[in-house]
Amino acid sequence: MSKYFSDGNLKTKKMMIMNILKTFVLMIFLFVGCQAQQNYFSFESKGKINYELTTDDNKLLDSIQHNAFLYFLNESNPETGLVKDRSASWAPASIAAIGFALPSYAVGVEHGWITRDRAALITLNTLKFFFNSVQSSDTNVTGYKGFYYHFLRMNSGTREWNCELSTIDTGLLMMGIIFARKYYNQVNDVENEIRNLAANLLKRLDWDFFEMPSTGEYANTISMAWTPEKGLHFMGWNGYNEALFLYVLAAGSGMKNVEAAYKTWLASYDWRTPYPNLSHVAFPPLFGHQFSQVFIDFRGLADSYMKEKGIDYFENSRRATLVQRQYAMDNPHKWVGYDSLCWGLSACDGPTEKYNYDDKQFLGYAARGTSGVDYNYFDDGTIASYASISSIIFAPEVVLPTIKSFNKRYGKDLWKEYGYVDAFNPTLNWYNKEYIGIDQGPMLLMIENFRTGLIWNYVMKDPIIQNGLNRLGFEYIK
Repeated sequence: MSKYFSDGNLKTKKMMIMNILKTFVLMIFLFVGCQAQQNYFSFESKGKINYELTTDDNKLLDSIQHNAFLYFLNESNPETGLVKDRSASWAPASIAAIGFALPSYAVGVEHGWITRDRAALITLNTLKFFFNSVQSSDTNVTGYKGFYYHFLRMNSGTREWNCELSTIDTGLLMMGIIFARKYYNQVNDVENEIRNLAANLLKRLDWDFFEMPSTGEYANTISMAWTPEKGLHFMGWNGYNEALFLYVLAAGSGMKNVEAAYKTWLASYDWRTPYPNLSHVAFPPLFGHQFSQVFIDFRGLADSYMKEKGIDYFENSRRATLVQRQYAMDNPHKWVGYDSLCWGLSACDGPTEKYNYDDKQFLGYAARGTSGVDYNYFDDGTIASYASISSIIFAPEVVLPTIKSFNKRYGKDLWKEYGYVDAFNPTLNWYNKEYIGIDQGPMLLMIENFRTGLIWNYVMKDPIIQNGLNRLGFEYIK
């Protein structure tokens, strides 16, 4: 055997080849890692809206926020954190209202309406209640699979009215919990426990349980609900509506097939141009453009669909707001009061059919809305007070004059115990007698984001939001 083929040289040659292979594999790993790192974006709150306010403007917004804050303080059980769906004596708790209540307590802290210790204790009691409540497939419990029933009895905290295990309402609750775990960042027993309970509540969400079948209109989407009597709801969340945040939350907290779900969500978007220069993804009720943006700062953010359209979700909601105002100015049904300073259609109470006359028909609670003259829901002349006010972040130049006009034209009837009543109908001189938690919350919190960016500042820091936006392909556009 020649020297070249000696055992020693063979071993040396093998070692050299192995080292080259290792180096090659390491280079591939580093390259892939760099590519992945380049494609992982960091998203942030851009802070308050840059809009100059007068002293009187600030006083006005203070009064709106403070009165809305009192709803969450008074219409709740501080021992369990349960917040009533509405101000009626018979009303059960709404888990979505609780989701809005949690950051509302922090707003109270920042404005000096409540101490941080008291707000933290209410928040801790809320999280303890949900963490310790019964999770099972039984018909008379609080939740299942980490999700919770839409309405809960105020006394026992168990399911009310055979209602649904709701994905959207649980999602809103969890967004409030995400805010709480970032806001309560001090090192003490109460705030430490808030963060620990929040992590455990978010960890046990079983998104895959709610995944719809892989074919059909709702392929792979998140089902709207589940009941022990009927199983999964036959409809899934497809776009566009208030569930935008739900997919960010699901993507960031472990839903396995969320990319396929989001593809279906985007496939059903309805792009319209109801008025010149106001093209947008349509959804008639304003709450659908507001709920997600209470928590997530979408300024500059776009997914694959919106990148093609060249606008972000914040601009989309701004246009939807301006469309509603223009619709009121056009006033195709000739309702009393509609004009540039009286507008805002969204889900709210209404006069009901007992006010019907001639060919005019009126509804009770309904998801009223408009995306232009040829696309509106249930327009019966009823204005949702919170709808226009909650759009203050999108178009303060038209919202602030609208608020002042509300006060001048309808003030004594429109403003009661917790501020502006939920809804009113100028045609009938009808004013709602009740307040609704999921209407009070966005109004209070959107004003706070407008003035300070408080909710955005904390929620945007959370890894669930960061991961969710990245998984769904969000990027900043110029």
